[in-house]
Parts: sequence; C-alpha cells; structure tokens
Amino acid sequence: MTRVPRWVTAGFAFAVVWLFVAETQGTPRALLAGLVVGLALSLPVTYAFRKLFPGRSDLSRIPTAVPAAVKYVVVFVYELLTANVDVVKRVLAPSMPLDPGVVVIPLRVESDAAITAIGNSITLTPGTLTMDYDAEENALHVHAVDASDVEGLVAPVRRWERYALVIFDEETDPDAPAPEPARLEVNDE
Repeated sequence: MTRVPRWVTAGFAFAVVWLFVAETQGTPRALLAGLVVGLALSLPVTYAFRKLFPGRSDLSRIPTAVPAAVKYVVVFVYELLTANVDVVKRVLAPSMPLDPGVVVIPLRVESDAAITAIGNSITLTPGTLTMDYDAEENALHVHAVDASDVEGLVAPVRRWERYALVIFDEETDPDAPAPEPARLEVNDE
C-alpha cells in the first residue's frame, strides 16, 4: 500500500483541473506541457496550504476510484442536460404543471466531501436546489420545481451516491439499499 501526503494528491488533482481551465489542446505534447505547468503551479500552493489537506492518500485505490469518478461525471452531465431540457420546456410552455416542493433524501454516504459533492451536484442541476443538510438524519433537504415524482427526483442522487461511496472510500456497500425512502416534506402549492 503506497501512501503519500494528501497535499501531493490534491496538487495532482488541481494540475488535471488546470488542463481544462487552460483549455489545453488534445495533443500528447500539449497535454504533457499543460500537466507540467499545472504541477508547477499547484504543488507549491498545496504545499503552502498543506494543513487544509491532512492525512495521507492511499494510491492503491486509484484503479477503483478513477473509473467511479468518470462514471459520476458522465451521470452528472447526462442529468444536467436532461434537467436543462426540462426547464426550457417549462419556460417555453408555461402551461406545463409545476408542483414545487421540498423532498428529504436520506443518504448512505457519510463523509463531508461525499455529502458536499452530492449536494453541489443537486444544486448545479437546473430545477433543484439543496437547501439544507440534517446531520442527525444524514439527509439532504432538496427543493424541486417539480416534486410530484419523488422517486424520479431521487434516482440520479442514488446513482451519484453509488459512485461517491467508491470515490470517497466509504465503508457502506454501494449496492446496499438507502436507509429509508425519500419523502415529500413540504409541498409549496
């Protein structure tokens, strides 16, 4: 088991993000040059702020965490696109029924990073907004433009959660059922 300081792995992650931010060309030479520049920028910064990245990273998890992260992003992008189409339909056809409400979604993930990733994914998806996190219940309170189909609203969250359990190395089995079903807490109408 190879373990390195977490600030080092954060620096490498930020260097990969740099490739996208800098709009690096897709050629191998440009990608390598962009990665070197990203590392030159990110490693000193993550070292300077290493107290924000406590602990060590287990590099042996990379073969399972990276594919799960890619799947998470693919599912997120799909949900993002379909939600955008749904919101556009509602804007262009105001006669479409709205059934806004707040849904409580119990979670299986427990780490702060996993909860934050899922909460942000919900908020970034048009038509939904993560309003609150209840630590006692380990549940997110989500406002939706259309809360008439609670299971349809919860389905993408369960898929994200399945991958987040692997990405963030949580103890819960990704195939384990949710602790309890989601429920409609408040109907805004």
